[in-house]
Amino acid sequence: MITGGANGIGAAIARAFIREGAQTTILDIDRRTGEAMALECGLSFIEGDIADTEALRARVAAAGAFDILVNSAGVDQHSFFGATSPLEWRRWLAINLEAVFATTHAVLPAMQEARFGRLINIASEAGRLGSLGGSVYAAAKGGVIAFTKSMARENARFGITANVIAPGPIDTPMLRRAVAVGGEQLLDRMKCATLLQRLGTPEEVAAAAVFLATDAAGYMTGETLGVSGGMGIGT
Repeated sequence: MITGGANGIGAAIARAFIREGAQTTILDIDRRTGEAMALECGLSFIEGDIADTEALRARVAAAGAFDILVNSAGVDQHSFFGATSPLEWRRWLAINLEAVFATTHAVLPAMQEARFGRLINIASEAGRLGSLGGSVYAAAKGGVIAFTKSMARENARFGITANVIAPGPIDTPMLRRAVAVGGEQLLDRMKCATLLQRLGTPEEVAAAAVFLATDAAGYMTGETLGVSGGMGIGT
């Protein structure tokens, strides 16, 4: 099960899992793209708005048992905190953090019964470093990191691992929308914040997700894996 699987990083992850032979289900609000991916790739598509966390939990629970959950859906923020409203905070937190609670709550019983599972959450380096103009987004992604560590502690006895991927600036439609608002100088700043001086690709994040789902990562849990070109180390 991959949330946000119709676009960007989520779509790259879905395609990567399909190439590995996994029976894959994606959940996304984008019906047109989701249905097109279902036809193209042979995956299952569930339409849903992850901001409605109670409905999300019910939809995932009704979809069946899953060995692997990837929470990839998210929405960015492009405003200083003083210019935001409580209504905006709640939506950003619902999509970027509470949706992770909802899907995890839905899949855990079957994973615990099977005594196997892989919880893989897509956070952001913003959750470790903070974000200029993205304070609530960063807080939500920091919450994802802390929640995942807690899930690792609670579920290790069931053979379930829980890990986080923290992408840096990845060339996705969401990033391109931000650049359309902030200008090319924003893109330059993003590249300069990495040691490799470039944007990452969704496929590079997908490769990390596939790795975390395999037996090769079976001794990893509670970890945060940066796919960020060295962001945060310094240049």
